Amino acid sequence: MAVLTAPRAVPKKRNRPGRRTSSVGLKLVMAASGILLVLFLFAHMLGNLKIFVGAEAFDHYAAWLRELGSPVLPHQWYLWIQRGGLTVVVVAHVVAATILARRARAARPVRYAHRPKVQGSYAARTMRWGGVIILLFVVFHILDLTTGTVNPVGDPHHPAANVVADFAPARWYVTLFYTLALVAVGFHLRHGVFSALRTLGQRTARGERFARTAALAVAVVLVAGYLSVPFAVLTGLVS
Repeated sequence: MAVLTAPRAVPKKRNRPGRRTSSVGLKLVMAASGILLVLFLFAHMLGNLKIFVGAEAFDHYAAWLRELGSPVLPHQWYLWIQRGGLTVVVVAHVVAATILARRARAARPVRYAHRPKVQGSYAARTMRWGGVIILLFVVFHILDLTTGTVNPVGDPHHPAANVVADFAPARWYVTLFYTLALVAVGFHLRHGVFSALRTLGQRTARGERFARTAALAVAVVLVAGYLSVPFAVLTGLVS
């Protein structure tokens, strides 16, 4: 006859102040790095929209970026400084997110056979695969419109021609991939901006409504702004 014994109580882990403070610091790193990335995305989007003014204006803008900081900075140094800074910001963002995700899993050591459904937004549940899509898109974007390696034209002196060749109707699959990647960026932004605003102190009901509205507005504006260029080329509005 089996003897039933009462399950032993699992001692609760005490929260260590240093660990808690470190987690708060990591959330602040994520929020600050995310804000910097959003600001860059807006600046980059505004530059992209110059193609609607004309190819000459777009090419002139690209040439101006290469000479920005001259004569203090040599040719293209500003762009390399910007790329280096963005790399540091992205790495900090990813590392902070990875550490926080691991800590969240470690805080739930018991695996349930039937885990209750986690209530959360679709964006929050897809941040992981969305991040992978975004990473692949960034790599392709650099090889396509920065280095020109996979671009049909690949002429650094005529970036407008590169853009038009890139999103030509015959290359519809590039536009499709671009669209899917930007939709993933939109979901990532909506969740990320909302989380950043909460980290920075938006904890009231009114503040949460503001954070959700602001996050959605940022995501929609950026996605629409970036997608306007490939679809303008695809439909012949820009040629």
